[in-house]
Amino acid sequence: MKKTVYPQHLHKQDHFKCPIWFSDAPKFVTKLNKVSNKYINAAKKNLKNNKNKSDLGNVYHSTPLIGDPNFKNLQDYVGATSHNLLTEMGFNLNGYQIFTTEMWVQEFAKDGGGHHTLHTHWNGHMSGFYFLKASDKTSMPMFEDPRPGNVMNLLPELDKTKITYASSQIHYKVKPGRMMFFPSYMPHQYLIDLGVERFRFIHWNCQAIPKGVLNVV
Repeated sequence: MKKTVYPQHLHKQDHFKCPIWFSDAPKFVTKLNKVSNKYINAAKKNLKNNKNKSDLGNVYHSTPLIGDPNFKNLQDYVGATSHNLLTEMGFNLNGYQIFTTEMWVQEFAKDGGGHHTLHTHWNGHMSGFYFLKASDKTSMPMFEDPRPGNVMNLLPELDKTKITYASSQIHYKVKPGRMMFFPSYMPHQYLIDLGVERFRFIHWNCQAIPKGVLNVV
């Protein structure tokens, strides 16, 4: 009986990739820290008067930054970059406009405990962060595998110090001036901050909207 010989080499293809982009742009930190101070101070006052804290812990969350001319350059850059990244991912944006629909600044309170629980941004296509105050002593973002089928039946990882196909969570160390973009469907959270140093960042959501739906030039 002839022995069956199976292929000795298998060709691998990666599908359903989940990209995260980052870049360092420290030249905007000083200005954006300064103009965001009034938002953080107002948020501090509001949190002090509100005894019912949210699931974010001790977090100062600003009112919307959209419409403030001090953040217009950042808003325009975020929108243009999101358009390029969505195109890079393979989406056809002909007939669509990219709008930065949400932008706000947050700071974790100095007494510690600030965090964000795991969530996605269902109303966006591209989201991101720009870190104004951060170090290896502050909180950091953690992303989770967005594929439900994969996380339903996880096996133990061989080496958790390495990012592999088995990884279900990824931590990103941050610093002032670091900017990150990621698809809005990516589950993310912020680890509990110990209050050693101030932690402040700007967060945004961008959405691709069919042209003509909004009367905006």
